[in-house]
Amino acid sequence: MCASKPLRPNPDSMTPLTPLRSVVLASLAIALGVAGKPCLGDEPQLFFEEHIRPILKAHCFDCHGATEELEGSLDLRQVRLMQAGGDSGPAIIRGDAETSLLLERVRSGEMPPGDTRISPEELDTLTQWVAAGAATKRPEAETIEPGLGITPEERAFWAFQPLVRPTLSDAAASECSPIDQLLALSSTAASTGDASAAGIPEPADRRTLVLRAFLTLTGLPPTYQDVLRWQADPRDDWLAHLTDELLASPHYGERWARHWLDVAGYADSEGATTADALRPWAWKYRDYVVRAFNDDLPFDRFIAEQLAGDELAGPQQGDWTDEQIRLLTATGFLRMAADGTGSGGDTPEGRNQTIADTVRIVGTSFLGLSVHCAQCHDHRYDPFLHTDYTALRAVFEPALDWQAWKTPSARLISLQTEAERAKAAEIEAEAQKVAAEKEQKQQAFIAEAVEMELAKFEEPLRAQLRAARDTAADARTAEQQALLKSHPSVNVTPGVLYQYLPKAAEELKAFDARIAEIRSTKPAESFVRGLVEPAGHAPETRLFHRGDHAQPKQVVSARPPLVVMPEDAVLTFAHDDSSLPTTGRRLALARWLASTDNPLTSRVIVNRIWMHHFGTGLVATPADFGTLGGRPSHPELLDWLAADFMEHGWSLKHLHRTIMQSAAWQQPRDGGPSHGLPTTLVRLDAEAIRDRMLAITGRLDATLYGPPLPVKEDDTGQTVVDGPQSRRSLYIQQRRSQPVAMLQAFDAPVMETNCEARPISTVATQSLILLNGSYILEQAAVVAERAEALAAAINTTAVPGIEAFTSLLSPTDLSPAAVVAAWRLAYTRDPTPSELAAIASFAREQLTTLRADPSKLVEGRSPPQQVLINICQVLLSSNEFLTIE
Repeated sequence: MCASKPLRPNPDSMTPLTPLRSVVLASLAIALGVAGKPCLGDEPQLFFEEHIRPILKAHCFDCHGATEELEGSLDLRQVRLMQAGGDSGPAIIRGDAETSLLLERVRSGEMPPGDTRISPEELDTLTQWVAAGAATKRPEAETIEPGLGITPEERAFWAFQPLVRPTLSDAAASECSPIDQLLALSSTAASTGDASAAGIPEPADRRTLVLRAFLTLTGLPPTYQDVLRWQADPRDDWLAHLTDELLASPHYGERWARHWLDVAGYADSEGATTADALRPWAWKYRDYVVRAFNDDLPFDRFIAEQLAGDELAGPQQGDWTDEQIRLLTATGFLRMAADGTGSGGDTPEGRNQTIADTVRIVGTSFLGLSVHCAQCHDHRYDPFLHTDYTALRAVFEPALDWQAWKTPSARLISLQTEAERAKAAEIEAEAQKVAAEKEQKQQAFIAEAVEMELAKFEEPLRAQLRAARDTAADARTAEQQALLKSHPSVNVTPGVLYQYLPKAAEELKAFDARIAEIRSTKPAESFVRGLVEPAGHAPETRLFHRGDHAQPKQVVSARPPLVVMPEDAVLTFAHDDSSLPTTGRRLALARWLASTDNPLTSRVIVNRIWMHHFGTGLVATPADFGTLGGRPSHPELLDWLAADFMEHGWSLKHLHRTIMQSAAWQQPRDGGPSHGLPTTLVRLDAEAIRDRMLAITGRLDATLYGPPLPVKEDDTGQTVVDGPQSRRSLYIQQRRSQPVAMLQAFDAPVMETNCEARPISTVATQSLILLNGSYILEQAAVVAERAEALAAAINTTAVPGIEAFTSLLSPTDLSPAAVVAAWRLAYTRDPTPSELAAIASFAREQLTTLRADPSKLVEGRSPPQQVLINICQVLLSSNEFLTIE
């Protein structure tokens, strides 16, 4: 048990990672959530900047302030401008809520236009504010720049503040992990004001922790023998050793790559059009991610390679090196967005949509922000300007230039070496020799066929047809053309030769077979699906009015969003890197993302890792750290984790160790509250459910990497794996238009853009899949077969409840050892007496039914075999099997 020590924040010990921006004290207090609203008497006073502007920004600024063209000449960005009014007069009259035109229009439903309405609560706030005199927090500027700008209140939002790492108690550190200290501080201090009163529960039992560690880190279950080994480990730090062992497993990379591939929007097809063309080389990016996680590639480097691997790789000089190929493969991240431009969707709209989806993936994955909502106008809720979105797009414009577009096939990067190219040319030359022989032979056959046909005509027609036939097509007279048209039988071509000389056609086919055989010996050419920026290509990026590419406005330079830049900074990527043949903008963005100037990325990444351990992030909305997203449940812990992550080289494996060594991670998940953390069971995701079933059959193919397993529709119209079911789900083809039925039922994403966080649903289709799905029926039969094979080596005499079980069923009815073996395979434990009693009752009923009506048996199975299979299916469908304890 971890005994908590008194922990109270000391202002002198809070270490900022970056210099604090100059922000007014009131705004900072709002962001920290420790200051109440300023009061006038007993009623809280409403201010334009804090309470009114967010309402107007969400509903009104699009027409009345965001652009230079003001509807009705009315600007609502300042109170003085609202008083000045527009074509219809003043918008508000201070102190007069009844006759203020703005409120009249809102109350009547005339404004805002469209289906969205101001809520009653928002209208009440507006009314109170006007009635109280329409107060502002500070004097308003006499002039105002175009656009909405960013207010101190918006800059003071928690997500945009620099990381502040709390200094922890040295005394407590010897007994509690930093995570436990911070959890105790935040929960107890918040409820009682006394951090010393908090405590962390005793850890769960070892078997539960072993299962939790295996399933969390590798997505595969331990064996019964694994559990026994770790239960018997005498070391106090046994869990640390288990964690290290699992982090060194290649299956760790497979498991955690799956999480990142969701964020990246990974798919093996293009989407965007009904063709949903396949991406035959996308799997190389998937394999890159697996290797990156297994190698514990520092996450800041992982960011740089995915955003700018081509700029890191440099130009090709001879053959691509292995390192260059790895870096180019990493840029597959920027080619995950749906792209139908190679399958009927190559339009300006299609090209710009692919760019927009790419920017969205970057924004949600690395910034945790909905920057895409500023594509057509300033963000209605968050301080992201339309120019911010365009500036981020400008980072990618040189490589994704919609006016100099490349279709997916044109972007493929050939990995063919010079030696392979020379060998292929040599083999092609040999094939061309055979092709020349074929052509010579074919022309002789055509001439023979023509003579056969001409012989059917009398002179002088025969001579006239021959002359017309021998004359070049572009030199024939009108009379010759008409003559050949009226006698089509002499127009012998390769395509119809078989009609005249069937044996000749067969002989020519033999030439084709020889050519194909020769060409089949060419070295196979492989490709990388990546993004390469052309050297010296730096097109201008223009803001699209209302997001319309046909209405380009001012040029915008590449830079980060203004709200996460110091107010006095002039940080821009516009001055391209002269040391690179490319602009270097994507590399500059990657470096900024991983710098201490950016408070978002490290928070976003550690929050995602935390989410996959606990089922919920410290911020419940992992891709939205903005106004509409969740607030951190434990802000000090989030910042400590982010700072510690950066200080330890952006190592994900270090972060896993830190989390798993905490008492918070080790506590039982029994549903009881613990420092605001979820302690309920976490359901396995779709792939882990399928893989766990596959693992206990003993037929799991542990091979890593390679092309995906194809999918097909079965006789019922459901999409299933086309071929052996032995590989992990990570390696199943992810086609947008053909999601695998079982995986989709358990919430695997059907990738439109990317998957920011998977939902956890409980729906009827899951029960139907578990009851009738071909995959689970097949796996249950294999588990039963394996249990029977293992039964001979199991001594059941020490299993509590086994005597009562055998008194109800004879071994010929149902082998007790096979039942115990099935439990050990599925649950890594022995059945309890109550479970054995329930199984005995179930088996007796089933056996009676099956023996009375053999038609209910699957062909070739005896009643005891079918009963054991049914029992195994029940185990595979149980909560204990489908969840992480």
